[in-house]
Amino acid sequence: MDDRIRRALSRGHLIDITTTGRRTGRPRRIEVVFHNFGGRIYISGMPGRRGWYANLVANPNMTFHLKGPVKADLPAMARAITDPDERRRVFGDIVKVWRNQNIDIMASRSPLVEVTIDEAAAQPAGAGNTRERGAQEAGA
Repeated sequence: MDDRIRRALSRGHLIDITTTGRRTGRPRRIEVVFHNFGGRIYISGMPGRRGWYANLVANPNMTFHLKGPVKADLPAMARAITDPDERRRVFGDIVKVWRNQNIDIMASRSPLVEVTIDEAAAQPAGAGNTRERGAQEAGA
């Protein structure tokens, strides 16, 4: 994996993700925040139902789009975190970043996934990754 990508993944910030619509099968792109705790990447959201989460539960393949100084479309897999103890541990870290959030509510009602980047395919944007480019041309 490129060192610039590795550095960008080492701290959380705004990204886009592309999921596959669970009903339509079409690419769906949305802006979210990711977190990196101990070298593990997580995506969460405020309490409630989220289409991106339902899409990832149905099909865990996704594209993780770095934006900002480092741009890259990274093939990735999502793992929905459902174990109550693991959720509480991760949300314990998230509420340190998202101040004024109730850990009990977040742990019981917020979406939470761990993301694994396909390091072998991770390249900066424009370096030959055509998987997402094809989806964008198809009107994602």
